[in-house]
Amino acid sequence: MRKMKISKDDIIFDTINYILLSCVLIIVLYPLYFIVIASISDPTAVSNGQLKFLPIDITFEGYKRIFQDRLILSGYKNTIKYTVVGTTINIFLTMMTAYPLSRKDFSGRKALMIFLMITMYFNGGLIPTYLIVKHLGLINNWLIMVLKGAVSVYNIIIARSFLQSSIPEELYEAAVIDGCSHIKFFTRVVLPLSKAIIAVLVLFYGIVHWNEFFTALIYLRDEKLYPLQLILRSILLENQMQDAMMNNIDDINNQQYIADLIKYGMIIVASLPLLVLYPFLQKYFVKGVMIGSVKG
Repeated sequence: MRKMKISKDDIIFDTINYILLSCVLIIVLYPLYFIVIASISDPTAVSNGQLKFLPIDITFEGYKRIFQDRLILSGYKNTIKYTVVGTTINIFLTMMTAYPLSRKDFSGRKALMIFLMITMYFNGGLIPTYLIVKHLGLINNWLIMVLKGAVSVYNIIIARSFLQSSIPEELYEAAVIDGCSHIKFFTRVVLPLSKAIIAVLVLFYGIVHWNEFFTALIYLRDEKLYPLQLILRSILLENQMQDAMMNNIDDINNQQYIADLIKYGMIIVASLPLLVLYPFLQKYFVKGVMIGSVKG
């Protein structure tokens, strides 16, 4: 078998390409690496710009303070529960809505799509929403974390575009000939062929649920129901309040030292699960986003 001869131009192109990609990789990864080493380094060195590539005066006091809080494990458990249950509901409602909207034989789909899109630009506001939630009995109820915002119109549009471009009409016609109803076609054909877009939706919805704190801040009262983000926020505010209440300059400096460590540690604690999950969904993420954005 003859080997292809690599030209000088190809070698130059590959070299430049690898150099550029390496630069992009460093630009993307260095901020993450900096946060990691900053969370275990002397905050004074970080604020003075002395921290570059290696940690300085390594200390784990920030992580120690974070995990000393009695509610941190409860926050992790609650956030995982809200993320898993909420994302499951999101995927179910989004796909169930996107499928009929993708069908050309669905009467009134354009009018319904316009109605849904209006909700992307107009809403009732915080006070009317709070009153509705109160009348539904969802104040201080963990269900508010998974039911409020249970479906995203933006994600419905992405899922609908995927189904329109990836599920051929001939497949449905063949299924009908075999006596398949819409429900059977959706569950046995559409869903198995929609793994890519489902993975994208899991990532989209999962990130929202994992980072959610405002809904908990407004509607939850019991600390045992707090998600991780709200507990981390409480830890940070508690340290800042202690800082403000101190009169001794040495105590204030020490408290500020701890607060700075906690800030960086909080970023790692809150982001690590998502950073671990993302590589497994990346290939589906790129495919799904391209289909959802290019196909109108």
